Amino acid sequence: MALSNSQYDAIMRAYGQQQLKNRHEQEERIAEVYGRIPVIKELDQSISTRAVACARRLLDGDKEALKELRDEIADLREQKSVLLKSAGFSTDYMEMHYRCPDCKDTGYADGVKCHCFRQSEMKYLYAQSNIEQIVAVENFDSFSFEYFDDTRVIPHLNRTVKEYMGQVVETCKNFAVGFSKERGNLLFTGPTGVGKTFLTNCIAKELIDQYYSVIYLSANDLFEVFSKNRFDYQDEEDMKGMYQYILDCDLLIIDDLGTELNNSFTSSELFYCINERLNSSKSTIISTNHPINELRDRYTERVTSRLISRYTVIPLYGDDIRIRKKAKRTD
Repeated sequence: MALSNSQYDAIMRAYGQQQLKNRHEQEERIAEVYGRIPVIKELDQSISTRAVACARRLLDGDKEALKELRDEIADLREQKSVLLKSAGFSTDYMEMHYRCPDCKDTGYADGVKCHCFRQSEMKYLYAQSNIEQIVAVENFDSFSFEYFDDTRVIPHLNRTVKEYMGQVVETCKNFAVGFSKERGNLLFTGPTGVGKTFLTNCIAKELIDQYYSVIYLSANDLFEVFSKNRFDYQDEEDMKGMYQYILDCDLLIIDDLGTELNNSFTSSELFYCINERLNSSKSTIISTNHPINELRDRYTERVTSRLISRYTVIPLYGDDIRIRKKAKRTD
């Protein structure tokens, strides 16, 4: 799931185009200001002229030239700021404006990939998987209550499955809407076919549309990445990159937890992943066919303790929707 050379080049070309766009827009803003406040053009020319004069004096050994230049330029810039404000412009109106101030639209900050570069990587990684195709079909707009039972009241809920799912869907929508302020965690439990995966796809679609980085992995695929990162030295850099994406992405979705081969390695890796993401305030959604008591038996007490205390547990009920759909089609 690493970027190919052509994909990396495409991302860097996009940064180059953004830099050209930034420069063009800055030139337009400067021309606008010069047109409305001609004296600012004179101030800018004066700053350039004095900088050249200072360089000549420095070459001639005049050590006071630099200090004098700084004082003069500070005075000229102050005049410029006053003129801009009086004309209704912000003081930085003529400066370069960046889409990402952290890397100044270069893709790299302090020698490492910027967060905006990683978001661009995610878009390409989505294209390599089928998540975009899935969420185009499975989303809140296409969610239907038609196949949820509305005839039997679940005693401990005091409502039908259909009524209960209405509440669950609202919880999921609120999770997506409030994601920028409150990075929560969800644990969906319940038998096969009751809507766990569909609901996680609905949330994923909302966050992808908001340009958050989302990684969706089945439990088997997740632990395969962990295993290769730990034991497989082929493509080591790519595996470490994917491993880091799992820890750093805005939302990690682990689907069908409990279907993987369980051993001490999977338990320890799951705890590390969950704990690291909690410590860095990154959100995780987990779906599983196992109730909490079975998860406790399957994994360690440390894992279930984190899930119970730090996740909103949403149990789902009802019959397999796929069977109900098939039965309805044959009626």
